[in-house]
Formats: sequence, structure tokens, C-alpha cells
Amino acid sequence: MQKILSYECDAAGMTRVYENPKWMIGIKNWKPANDITGLDCLERHNKTDELFVLVNGKCTLLYANETENGLQIDKVEMEPFKVYNIPQSLWHNTVTQKDTKMILIEDVSTSNENSDVLQLTPEQIKEVQDLVGWL
Repeated sequence: MQKILSYECDAAGMTRVYENPKWMIGIKNWKPANDITGLDCLERHNKTDELFVLVNGKCTLLYANETENGLQIDKVEMEPFKVYNIPQSLWHNTVTQKDTKMILIEDVSTSNENSDVLQLTPEQIKEVQDLVGWL
């Protein structure tokens, strides 16, 4: 007999709570590396999009494009219960506060093997902090 299942997670960071052969659902909570004082990198997924839904708290989505003049960094302030799509190959990261909880949806094949991490320079970190403005 089948029944409805439910999933939750209160641990810091991102936890995959459900997977099937096509997609994955994660719960992403605040962690020090996503705090405005701990953020030091951007990431991109080269083969898959990623979706975020803010459930609680505050989150700024950072994104960046590579230009001939260097990295052009911008932001989107997330609103609760809206779906935000991060297209494949777009540099991005989330800046969150301690009460933040998000839902993350992505292709189950998204992994470190098909993603990149870009360490930000001290100047870029300062630019991000000024852009977000939470300090």
C-alpha cells in the first residue's frame, strides 16, 4: 500500500531530501559560507539549470557574467514563494541570513564533476559586500 511521504531538514547548508532518476529536491538553510561575512566564491553548473524558492528569511542571489573587462557581478533580492531559475553556466551564489530556508530543485545529474567554483578576490568580495549591503 502506498502513502504520502514528507521530507524536512534543519541542518546548516544544503541537504538533498529527495531524488528520482530525473531530478533532485534539496532544502538549503543558512550556513557560514553563505553569510555575507563568509562568502568567498561563485559556482556554476555547466550542464543543468538550478531553481530556488525562498520559504523563510532573506536571500540575495548573486550572479556574474564574464566580460572583457572582468567579472560583472549583480544581484536579485529573492521574494518568498517565487521560483528563481539560474540558467546553466551562469556564475552564482546565495547570500543568506540565519533564519533563511530555501527549496532547491535541479537535475539529479548536477555534481562537482559538471560544475565549477570560482574563488573571489578580496576586491570582488568587497564589491559583493557593498552590492548586498547587509554589513
